Amino acid sequence: MEKPQNAINIQVIIGSTRQGRYSEKPAHWIFSELGKLESVNPELVDLRDYPLPFFDEAISPMKLNGTYTNPAISRWSEKVKQADAFIIIAPEYNHGYTAVLKNAIDHLYPEWNHKPVGFLSYGTVGGARVIEQLRLVAIELQLLPIKNAIHIPMEVYIATMGLENTAAKEIFNHFLRSGSRDIAGVFFDELLKLTRRISVSNC
Repeated sequence: MEKPQNAINIQVIIGSTRQGRYSEKPAHWIFSELGKLESVNPELVDLRDYPLPFFDEAISPMKLNGTYTNPAISRWSEKVKQADAFIIIAPEYNHGYTAVLKNAIDHLYPEWNHKPVGFLSYGTVGGARVIEQLRLVAIELQLLPIKNAIHIPMEVYIATMGLENTAAKEIFNHFLRSGSRDIAGVFFDELLKLTRRISVSNC
């Protein structure tokens, strides 16, 4: 499907780099669903492709105005700048989010500002604790977190754990697109509506 020039650029950030990670499955599902929307230009952004040092800058990114001496950080900055909105896939590790995700977030500041963000997580309680924590971080960075989130319940996590991405998509669709409430549709609609409002206000 050819996208219009004013299509919304949504980056799906895979917030884990561990071996055998599960996060690729919901990330590929979301990327596929976004690709069906005429007004959206989705992109998978894998933190494995953007290895960063542990944050140790002497000056806060808030004061650097997007100028970095480390080429790895500059490359990450340029990627994030391209997005109009984000969906972050954030697994729960010990009641919290991953260190690699927090490190990637902390390296930047203006690149995040005034852009909507939605979260997908999974864990013992569907990753609810992770998303609550990430909302606080997002607000500090002047990101605009949406109310709705996608929580993968344990039974769906277990059912899809050993499957290839294509097979997992069918189970995700059954859980997130069927029944009386279209969980995925509500999530996407809220993210897109907010992103369009921000785009119009910036014109």
